[in-house]
Amino acid sequence: MMQKHSAAFLFAAACAVVTNVQPASARIKCSNGYQNVNGTALATPYCQDEFVAIVARQYGFNASANAIRNNPNYKRRICRFIGQDIRIKDACDLVNPTGRGRF
Repeated sequence: MMQKHSAAFLFAAACAVVTNVQPASARIKCSNGYQNVNGTALATPYCQDEFVAIVARQYGFNASANAIRNNPNYKRRICRFIGQDIRIKDACDLVNPTGRGRF
């Protein structure tokens, strides 16, 4: 009789634990072009592109982060117009280098 009650209690406790588990958030969280990785802010291409889209929208462009990520020519075009903005200069220098080459 005691085993039936303890088995039922364990089953109920296991069900309660399973129902209280929240799914992990798999979405990357960006802040001003930086991704928080274990408490450290890293400039990742994903977050940099998202920030370029945010700044482009502030300048009046209808730019999405996906369009900038998936089309390097679109990013190059956006950066040609707003790439000198200090907030995104580093991200835009990758597609529109401003320095002189070796020759």
